[in-house]
Amino acid sequence: MEKILERKVKMIWDFRGAAASQMAIHYQKHLEEFAQIEELKFDDTGVQHITEMHSIAFLVVAEFEMKEVRDILKPHRGEFLSGT
Repeated sequence: MEKILERKVKMIWDFRGAAASQMAIHYQKHLEEFAQIEELKFDDTGVQHITEMHSIAFLVVAEFEMKEVRDILKPHRGEFLSGT
């Protein structure tokens, strides 16, 4: 049971178009604020630029927090992080 609580989920928001990069950077700021206010176990957020027209913002949460955060923030997708 303890192993499950330690697993991490990367929640991902996709941004597409000419302004994708700026939108992802802006959204990351909101994710950082949310993580602090909600006192999430992890405060790992970030941005990845996939192409000129596709960027993502992400928030890493503990598996036990995933459903509540998912319902509030409605990410586009998520994935378990390997090695956790």
